[in-house]
Amino acid sequence: MPRGMSPVVLKYQTGEEIKKGDRVLHFGEPGEIELAASDLGDPETDWYIQEYGGGVMIIDAVVGRTFVEAGQIDNYCDRWEFVSKADAPEVES
Repeated sequence: MPRGMSPVVLKYQTGEEIKKGDRVLHFGEPGEIELAASDLGDPETDWYIQEYGGGVMIIDAVVGRTFVEAGQIDNYCDRWEFVSKADAPEVES
């Protein structure tokens, strides 16, 4: 990790930690956290940490992919709603 950077804890407004695979509503559409970049050591997320200090990538069928920098999550969280954790069973309608 670059000097002066410490791991970032990415959290929803509810206080739960944001994890890859979590299900969300993004602008009212079903979506998923495609990646949660919070700690160096994962080649999939290291670049996002080095460039932006971490953040999350949300994917949905309407908007596509949206990256939100760690420092902007609090400003952006009114556009998404936590639905369930990645390891929770899906609820059928």
